[in-house]
Amino acid sequence: MILSLFRKNTATEPVYAVYSAIVAQSRQPRFYAEWSVPDTVTGRFDMISLHLALLFRRLRSEKPEVKDFSQAVFDLFFKDMDRSLREMGTGDLGVPKKIQKMGNIFFGLLASLNEAMDRNDVEGVEAVLSRNVFDGATGPHVRALSDYLLAEDAVLAAQSAEAIIGGTINFEAAA
Repeated sequence: MILSLFRKNTATEPVYAVYSAIVAQSRQPRFYAEWSVPDTVTGRFDMISLHLALLFRRLRSEKPEVKDFSQAVFDLFFKDMDRSLREMGTGDLGVPKKIQKMGNIFFGLLASLNEAMDRNDVEGVEAVLSRNVFDGATGPHVRALSDYLLAEDAVLAAQSAEAIIGGTINFEAAA
């Protein structure tokens, strides 16, 4: 506890603002009602993970202070997941195992999505979504979410890193 007084505090208002914007965007009804993302704990985790992946893609080649910001958002995400698991009744011994599993899922999604998006491979993005979000299902809803992610990737690419680390991130309002 006392050591936390001497740690670098990167969990500032901009970190919370960006994370809150990601969570709000991830809760847009279209994902669940129109595009068949499962409206479950797992489906909501997947949507937050996808939006975080977009943020991390945008900030991955920036200066070290931007990487610190990305790490702070990541840390806040898993702190929020820890809190959510505890609220759902997961015991103290079960939380670390579930968080580790969630981390593995997130990093696998991030790596697969980055690979497909770096190649501008629409079918690859769809395959990632089918496998990770839709339990192997395919169809127009997978294409719609893929198109959305590719469009949002471009929207975020046009935003300055300074604005983002300042706490302002903008997603398309259409979702």
